[in-house]
Amino acid sequence: MVREALEAVGGIERIVHEGETVFIKPNMVTLPWAGPSYNPFVMGECAKPEIVVAVAEECLRVGAAEVIVGDGSQMPRFDWKYATTLDGSTNLAAEAERLRSKYGGKVRLACLEVDTPEWVEVPTGISLGKVAISSLVTRADRVISIPVLKTHRWAVLTLSLKNFIGITPLKRYGWKNAPNYDRVLLHKNDYTPQAIAQLYFDIVSAVKPDLAIVDASIGMEGDGPSASEGGRPADMRDRLGSWLLLASTDPVAADATAARVINHDLAYVEQILTKAHRQGLGVIREESIEVVGERLDDLRVEWSPAEPAISRWHQSDQDHARNQYLDLHLDTKTV
Repeated sequence: MVREALEAVGGIERIVHEGETVFIKPNMVTLPWAGPSYNPFVMGECAKPEIVVAVAEECLRVGAAEVIVGDGSQMPRFDWKYATTLDGSTNLAAEAERLRSKYGGKVRLACLEVDTPEWVEVPTGISLGKVAISSLVTRADRVISIPVLKTHRWAVLTLSLKNFIGITPLKRYGWKNAPNYDRVLLHKNDYTPQAIAQLYFDIVSAVKPDLAIVDASIGMEGDGPSASEGGRPADMRDRLGSWLLLASTDPVAADATAARVINHDLAYVEQILTKAHRQGLGVIREESIEVVGERLDDLRVEWSPAEPAISRWHQSDQDHARNQYLDLHLDTKTV
């Protein structure tokens, strides 16, 4: 499915070229707690290792000098061997070793909190004024986001854009406040969904990701982004009859389409992603996004929303967001 999705957007060679360094950012938010009795992948909390491995190998196949798979997750260190495939036959640590052997040692797995050489500060429109992100990402020639399709109590949805919150340092922004295990200081004064979105819009603006692949196989609905928050696993096979991947060289278009698949058009596309478009990050209008391989209307499924942890969304704000959205005139992109 990954290779078919990549072919639909023109092939990985359209994105990654010989001699380039590639950073792959999967959503591995609860991987630190994975183990024999807990599998965050079948729970729909994390992006599937199968997808990560296939993307990494495709990058190496076309001549990438190095592929770095990294995440900040929620603990400074975590064990990649617990990132197991759904069939349990292998894991990211074993697959990285296989790819090193096959392609000459060009793959590494990075726990960003401890493996980042330096932190690069970029400007942000939230109260902090600037935010630090990993130099492993900023120094890469190509950046690929691999989120899993999930609702989120604080952010409505977490997809390929919000995925980049995970490249910020834990210790600087709140890990020392354990047992919360989150970047609480990033949202201390900016805790509405719109403010959280502005933070990751600014990070995305600095990183300029080249590709997004949204994992809509087993995701999460309800009060995500984890079962501990109240989220529930949602297997797309039960809703659609098969698993689903969405790939795009425009991560905003990918997120807009993923939101429409689960009928979060108003809650996320109009009220959150409209601002991303206005900041020049990508396109969101349905008429401007060409869906290849399937019809969007054939993909729509029921998906329970999250109940916002803090709601300041007054009707006047919703009406204003809708009016902005309807005024947009956007360019055509392909998902």
